[in-house]
Parts: sequence; structure tokens; C-alpha cells
Amino acid sequence: MTRPTLGAVAIGRNEGERLKACLRSLVPLCDRVVYVDSGSRDDSVEFARGLGVAVVELDPSVPFTAARARNAGFQALLAGGGLDLVQFVDGDCRVQPGWLEAGIAAMQADPGLGLVTGWRSEIHPTATVYNQMCQVDWHRPAGPITTCGGDMMVRAAAFRQIGGFDPTVIAAEDDEFCLRLGKAGWTLMRLPVPMTRHDADMTRFDQWWQRSIRNGHGFAQVGALHPPHFRREKLRVWAYGLVLPLLFLLGLFTSPWLSLAVLGLYALSFWKTWRGLRGQPLAARQAGLLTLAKIPNLWGMLTYFRRRRRGDAMHIIEYK
Repeated sequence: MTRPTLGAVAIGRNEGERLKACLRSLVPLCDRVVYVDSGSRDDSVEFARGLGVAVVELDPSVPFTAARARNAGFQALLAGGGLDLVQFVDGDCRVQPGWLEAGIAAMQADPGLGLVTGWRSEIHPTATVYNQMCQVDWHRPAGPITTCGGDMMVRAAAFRQIGGFDPTVIAAEDDEFCLRLGKAGWTLMRLPVPMTRHDADMTRFDQWWQRSIRNGHGFAQVGALHPPHFRREKLRVWAYGLVLPLLFLLGLFTSPWLSLAVLGLYALSFWKTWRGLRGQPLAARQAGLLTLAKIPNLWGMLTYFRRRRRGDAMHIIEYK
């Protein structure tokens, strides 16, 4: 059979050396590569053009989103001619040797596959507890899936059928895209193959806090678009981010036993999370942050509800 044609879309903003590694991993193996830049102030655009990569610079007067960037990259790829497959990758990731060939082979073998993804891992997983949390988050079993992250190989026909990504979704836009792809009848698969190496480069608590706010926004927005997706996550945020703190405060004025009971529930949540992470580096610190995460998650959810009520634009929430 004729080898399917493959294009790649990398998206980024001020990714520096991470973007350079990303593009170098794509250019030799893809028929065409497009880099979509969201207002970088470094030399990202100049470097990409120097590699012969087509560059799309997004208009800053319109809110930046990863979904908008990926759509623009897809359209720029097609402007150069038809393609069978498109590899989407974030600019802070580099593609692993062998992944593109494995993805192409899987898609060629099964015409019902609309999307394949693989295993993402951190370049420096134990550099900080925040990087290690990403490493744990990326670990998912291979096989049929309903959603995946932004690093994915997509059949161009499937992308066109569902109209691409929703540019108004500022977080978990990859979940939202995958859910529509599955509803359109396509199969999604995670292959047991290393796909990308990610550089989270999170070194500060405030970065993690902002990322957790963004996650909460994604829970609310994608959950509203595709109920009951993220139902469990939202219930936990309401419980541990709002109800229990309010009960704790109430107990301070009524009964100290109520406040102690609330602290006991947080301790139980911490213990169960820590037990699930046993054997992982920095397990106790991860468990503490995951227990605390429900508060910034709540702020992100409330931010979405406020924006929707007012009709405000869904601006991205940056964390680095």
C-alpha cells in the first residue's frame, strides 16, 4: 500500500529551546510542518522559518487558545496540498524516534481509526514535584480511549468531518475534540509506544496554582458541552473546594467537632491519594498538592461560569 502522507502542526508561545527540539524532531520525517505562534517574544518564529517550516502568526487581537492555533495550523497545512494524516504536538514536546512510523502504520492498518496517540513522559520528572505530578498524569494504559492530550495523530478526513477543535475552549480542548470525534463514529487508540518527551519546566507554586485554575475551567466548560464528562471531577471540586471549607468555617462558630470532622475528611483524602502514589517520587508532596488542588480548581470553574453569564471571551489562563 502507498504510505499515507503526513503533516505536522506544532503550536507554541515563547518555548525557546523546547520548540527548537520539537521542530527538529518533526522536519526530517514529515511531508510538511507548520508552526503556529501565539505572540512569542523570543526567536521562535525566526528559528522555525530558518528550518524551512511554514509559520502562522496568530492575530493578537483575537484571544489565543490552543484550539485556535491547531485549527490555523491544519488549514495552513492543507494550503500546501492534500494530506492523509496530521501529527499535532505542543511546542514544549519533542517527538520520540519511531513514533511517527508506528502511528502511520496503525492508521494505515485500520481505516476506522480517527486518532492515535502514544505515551508522553517528562524530560526531567523529578526536578520538581510539579514536574513529577505531570509525569504521573501522563501515565495512561494503552488500548481504546475516549480522550487524550494534545499530542495526537489525526486522520485529516476525520478532522474535517467534525470541524476541528472548538476555539472557544481554553482548557481540555483536546478532551472536547476527542469526544466529538468518538461521537462521529471514529475509533481512538493509545498505542504502547513512546510518543513525546515533555518539558513541563514548572518550578514555582504559583505556576502550579494557575495550571490548577485552568484545569478547573476545563472541567466546567467541557463538562457543560459534553455531560456527563468530568462529572466526577466537578463533584469532588464542589465538595472539597467549597462545601467542606464552608462547613469548617461554620464549625468555628458553632461546634469545633464539625471543624475537626472536616479536617478528618481532608486527612482521609490525603491518605488515599498518598496510598495510590506509593512508590512514586515525592509521593507525600504530590498527595498534599492534589488535596489542595480542589480550591484553585473551584476558582477556575467559577471563572468559567462568570464568563459564560456575562458573555465574556474565553481567554487562556497561562501558567508559564
